[in-house]
Amino acid sequence: MSNGIEPVHFLLVDDLDENLLSLEALLRRDEVVLLKARSGDEALELLLRHDVALALLDVQMPGMDGFELAEFMRGNERTRHVPIIFVTAGVADAQRRFRGYEAGAVDFIQKPIEGDVLRSKAEIFFDLYRQRQFLAAQRDALEAASEALKDADRRKDEFIAVLGHELRNPVAALLAGMHLLRKPRTADQAELVKERMERQLVHLSRLIEDLLDISRITEGKISLQKERVQLDTILRSAIEASQPNLEAAGHSFALDLPTEPIWLEADHTRVAQIVANLLNNAARYTPEGGEVTLAARRDDEQVEIEVRDNGVGIPPAMQARIFQIFAQVDDHRDQAAGGLGIGLALVHQLVGLHGGTIAVHSEGQGRGSTFTVRIPLRG
Repeated sequence: MSNGIEPVHFLLVDDLDENLLSLEALLRRDEVVLLKARSGDEALELLLRHDVALALLDVQMPGMDGFELAEFMRGNERTRHVPIIFVTAGVADAQRRFRGYEAGAVDFIQKPIEGDVLRSKAEIFFDLYRQRQFLAAQRDALEAASEALKDADRRKDEFIAVLGHELRNPVAALLAGMHLLRKPRTADQAELVKERMERQLVHLSRLIEDLLDISRITEGKISLQKERVQLDTILRSAIEASQPNLEAAGHSFALDLPTEPIWLEADHTRVAQIVANLLNNAARYTPEGGEVTLAARRDDEQVEIEVRDNGVGIPPAMQARIFQIFAQVDDHRDQAAGGLGIGLALVHQLVGLHGGTIAVHSEGQGRGSTFTVRIPLRG
């Protein structure tokens, strides 16, 4: 239905068309679908295909009568709890009522039918069914939320474990460097130790900045400093920042930019950070000597930036959640040296702050990855 709520089904069973039409006219209303059957067999077929809130059964039908149909319904797990109202033209004596209630009836209605009485009874079962739908939807939502919380808690624990490992290693290296510097060293030896310590400090600084940026964005404490800037200038800054990682891995790097200048309203530093993170990610997850490509083009009123690699790829099942804060591909953990798996989450949030989108495509394990960022030209 248009409001997203499933309709309520009433089942009307009578061997005479005029009786079905009469029941239909009395019970027609919004949010109700009236299922009509002219025999017990037709009714059973409909009951197999639909959940029914109320069944109105004619008692006297050729072949399978209303009582027999009710007994079939009570013997089936799917239909045993469907409320049944018998519609009868005869006198509902004590014996017939007993058999009806024994078969599972909740009520009897005599023909000719009083419309107000029938509608009033049907309304009760309509409301009960709606309440059950609402409670079932709440239950499903709670179960989904519970599973999501469990999953987030599990990924948080994994993230904290990785964070502890990533922080412990550079701290240990810095402590070792301090210890070495206390011992007599030549100037060259001391300089080498200092260089190693400086690399570890840079690594620590990047980890902490990424964590702080995620926290600032989540708390709404990052405000973009937008300005009219040329895309080429932003991309050159990103390339400069990621060049050491690309060169260290021995990757070939290709640049595909349009010849005409592209201007956009954006935060130069943050967009450069987006592209640099994607390039560093490509460098990290592409085996030594791989290929990384940065391409950009104007697409109507937005700019499209694409980072491609021929690296380890991303399994299809992981692509839908690769931008989540604690998400990391299990098979890639060994390759993520010096990374917490939060870079893509940070990129996703920075792109969102610019009113843009980011998407990933990969044919799977070992087939490389393509990340596509789209940012409006005018913020």
